[in-house]
Amino acid sequence: MRIDQMNWMQVETVLKTEDRCILPLGCTEQHAYLSLATDTILADKISIDAAEPLGVPVFPCLPYGLTAYFGAYPGTVTLTFETYGRIVKDMLTAIHRQGFKRILVVNGHGGNSPARSCVIEWLYDHPDAKVQWHDWWNAPNALAEIRRIDANGSHASWIENFPWTRLPGVESPDIEKPMFDPANLRTLDNGRIREILQDGNFGGKFFRSDEDTASLWAVSVAETRELLVNGW
Repeated sequence: MRIDQMNWMQVETVLKTEDRCILPLGCTEQHAYLSLATDTILADKISIDAAEPLGVPVFPCLPYGLTAYFGAYPGTVTLTFETYGRIVKDMLTAIHRQGFKRILVVNGHGGNSPARSCVIEWLYDHPDAKVQWHDWWNAPNALAEIRRIDANGSHASWIENFPWTRLPGVESPDIEKPMFDPANLRTLDNGRIREILQDGNFGGKFFRSDEDTASLWAVSVAETRELLVNGW
């Protein structure tokens, strides 16, 4: 159930029998040959696919996050941690006030992970609420499936290359890049990061077969849905 396809009266009706919802978090940043909104697209779609059979409402995905290290790539937009933390807390407060007591945060961007501390802080002031933070690509089952298919994959590689993140008329190169250590993002300036990464892929193949990515997606959706059902 997509909140953006409901009116307030329909949400009020849902709240009579349902206190779960999903809040997806995305980002707008370079993803090599894929959409700049890749993290937003994936967090949004995996939330919707997981929630649909259960009738759990999904709020619109927050399209901006923490990605200061990609500042040299046009189209990338970052928030400061202070701003982002406040936004996440404010959204949780507003959602909780309406009556949603169990909130699954589906995060699509690794750079957003520091905000988990803001969620924990928020929970101290809202003891009647339950919040799960779910990095969908880094969850146990998804990670195991990635390793089964091809462990050499990371940002802007095959693990994010789905039909819904590709751009019309844009082809990804059929090569496998050496891996870049993400720890370097904390030590290098924007210009040097772009110089090293060039197109922006962190390493691995730019794409794999649709069969491989469909398998990863199915595992990830099922894992997200399991959290909605039994993660509380």
